[in-house]
Amino acid sequence: MSDRWEREHVLGLASDAASAKAAGGVARPAKWSATGCDGEAVWGECRGSGSSVYRTCADRTEPAFRCSCPSRKFPCKHALGLLLLWSDGTIDEGPRPGWAAEWLEERRARADKAAERRVASAAKARDPRTVERRERRVDDGLAELDQWLRDQVAHGLAQAEKAPYRMWDDAARRLVDAQAGALAGQVRGCAAITRQPGWPGLLLEEYALLRLLVRAYRRRDELPAGLRGTVRSRVGFTVPQEEVLAGGEHVRDLWCVTGARDTAQDLLTTRRVWLLGRRTGRPALVLSFAAPGTSLDASLVVGTEVDAELAFYPGSPPLRALVAERHGAAAPGRPAGTSVRGFLDEHAAAIADDPWLDRWPAVLAGVRLARGERGELFASDPSGDALPLRLGDPWRLLALSGGGPVTLAGEWGPRGLRPLAAWHDDEGTVVL
Repeated sequence: MSDRWEREHVLGLASDAASAKAAGGVARPAKWSATGCDGEAVWGECRGSGSSVYRTCADRTEPAFRCSCPSRKFPCKHALGLLLLWSDGTIDEGPRPGWAAEWLEERRARADKAAERRVASAAKARDPRTVERRERRVDDGLAELDQWLRDQVAHGLAQAEKAPYRMWDDAARRLVDAQAGALAGQVRGCAAITRQPGWPGLLLEEYALLRLLVRAYRRRDELPAGLRGTVRSRVGFTVPQEEVLAGGEHVRDLWCVTGARDTAQDLLTTRRVWLLGRRTGRPALVLSFAAPGTSLDASLVVGTEVDAELAFYPGSPPLRALVAERHGAAAPGRPAGTSVRGFLDEHAAAIADDPWLDRWPAVLAGVRLARGERGELFASDPSGDALPLRLGDPWRLLALSGGGPVTLAGEWGPRGLRPLAAWHDDEGTVVL
């Protein structure tokens, strides 16, 4: 039988701290019956309130979860509790019950059909006539956006402060119609800039970056391959997974999972998982998406390290990747961080390659939390260099550090560093 996950691995699957805490309450053998496991799945029936019994199954290959309870969290406390029991070795191997086998078989069938649809869609997208039609529509849409941007600057930015959201939304909808969906999202984001301090400069900067992207796309045939891939991606062109796996750059390393963040937009939840190669020092970003009622990919757990081969999407620098192949089970791991100055040098090099870069992973070693003159928090390294932190609730990180040094991982953006995870010599990994 395959190796059982560590308890920390299971708790890392929880969508929030409340789910992880609730899982401990149901991870009791007395609450469960008809439990079992095999090389792919774990299942069981948990006694709920009154006479209700919840059938729970976890497909460990992705992982994915199914429970008959009414919870809207994925995974729910029952799935987490079941996996905790399995992790502790209290669930024995056995044959799958009919309801669990049926769910797992349906999942496999859906996955096969989805793969067939992706292949068919990729083949259609490669059809020369389809390619020509789309590029013509995108060219027309970007020409219209270019004129719109010039009009905004020519008429002055003062009007933007009181302009309705519709002004940006109309421009974004036209880009969606032109099949430049990624660019449409950037245009919509401009509406929120007018509510920020110093918004005129920020809005002008965003307009300038949008126009730079329009001009770069027009001259795409003159760009290096990596930068051309970045420009096409930021306009809205996607690369099928099959093409990435077949032709993308493959890098094998011990990849430490340094942070994860979920964001929701237009009924679609996106999970960004950041990895850092131990040997290569390369960062990587693995994305997964989920519609309402479906679960996100939870196979990469913060605080673990996995020996894997990643396939990178085209880009400058190459950042987004797919897990092409794993070599063994994940194990607890702690990333090797850098100084604030070292991180800023890395970020400057990345910006030079991709001027539209809006977030970059950071792993800082030996930093302490410090208060600014107005009470804001900073991460300060031994040399005295510091980065501002974006924290809604700082108490968990403050309690973890206790005034001492920590390894801190997060996302760096224009407004500061958003912490995602921290490591302390005494406390281990804490997901923030």
